[in-house]
Amino acid sequence: MEKSSQQTGTTFTLLSLLALSHMFNDTLQSVIPAIYPLLKNSLTLTFTQIGLITLVYQLSSSLFQPVIGIFTDKHPQPYSLPIGMTLSMIGIISLALATHFTHVLLAVFFTGLGSSIFHPEASRLAYLASGGKHGLAQSIFQVGGNFGSSIGPLIALWIITPYGQKNVGWLAIIALLGIGIMLFISKWYKENLILFKSKSKTVKNSVDGNQIKYTSLPKSKVVSAIGILLILVFSKYVYMASLTSYYTFYLINKFGVSIDDAQLYLFVFLFAIAAGTIIGGPVGDRIGRKYVIWFSILGTAPFALLMPYANLTWTCILSIIIGLILSSAFSAILIYAQELVPGKVGLIGGLFFGLAFGIAGIASAILGKIADKTGIQYVYYLCSFLPLLGLVASFLPETKKRNQ
Repeated sequence: MEKSSQQTGTTFTLLSLLALSHMFNDTLQSVIPAIYPLLKNSLTLTFTQIGLITLVYQLSSSLFQPVIGIFTDKHPQPYSLPIGMTLSMIGIISLALATHFTHVLLAVFFTGLGSSIFHPEASRLAYLASGGKHGLAQSIFQVGGNFGSSIGPLIALWIITPYGQKNVGWLAIIALLGIGIMLFISKWYKENLILFKSKSKTVKNSVDGNQIKYTSLPKSKVVSAIGILLILVFSKYVYMASLTSYYTFYLINKFGVSIDDAQLYLFVFLFAIAAGTIIGGPVGDRIGRKYVIWFSILGTAPFALLMPYANLTWTCILSIIIGLILSSAFSAILIYAQELVPGKVGLIGGLFFGLAFGIAGIASAILGKIADKTGIQYVYYLCSFLPLLGLVASFLPETKKRNQ
């Protein structure tokens, strides 16, 4: 009993430190879209160039993730976390010193690359430290990242926008704190690597004392289910890209709010995402991930369809509801995919994190081009139909059966 308690305490300590690391990592990442209005004014950028900045950043943080995930499935790299944060710090310092568009692209490339290295191994650690409650563990890990993402607009509002682009360099302090915590995690991970390798082969999952047996699905059904998940990720992250990259511009253009107020509204939306993230994982552990995925994507549709016609107050309220509902999907999607393809935690983590970032980047570039031609308000009308793709979640098969 004493040993079990000690292991449980160690597990939640590790999950807390992983969530904190994820928060630091995503705080740095979220500053990039938060200072878009500042960069647009200081460097006289177009919406197309803003979209290209997002594209370069998101591609650098996505293309390498599946490759890194495949490699670390076979060869775990405990110190990849602080290495990734170091690259992000280089990118952030470069962004503070950027004087032209090309320099900005190079800076966001390094920032995204650091995130690409961080996510697969950190996601694997969260999975292995879950004690069988994979949805809960992934939600704890994700909520740290989403909370970090919500802080970016506040940092832009209080530290960067009033004093200028060079103040982005102060974020290096956050990177250094993250590196310190990650070095501790990496040391612990290296010392327990043999135990983790054994555990990953023999672990028996349990939720609320019930043994979980994963259903053996034919290969065709697995491929079909992965295809459906990809459609859902596309729907979620294209819509999210319209909000995270262009929400401030939408509020400024439609309602005439100031840059400071627009960044505050963006913070409220991103904080709602952080709050909603913790719901999807544990609820999926209890009632099944298929139903969480279905509700999360499709349940957003009514509010997304209403938002282009709402006034400022209702736009803010609807964005909060959308953030709370939509954010519960990713943890459920990720664990569902890991249950479909057991034993490939790094590959699935890298693939879906990478796909999410990649889709968001490509969508931002395309939406920026559309905004330049038709106006930012039309972009929100167009994207409001995307959550209706959540209907395809009804075709997902069950991945597990519960036996008392």
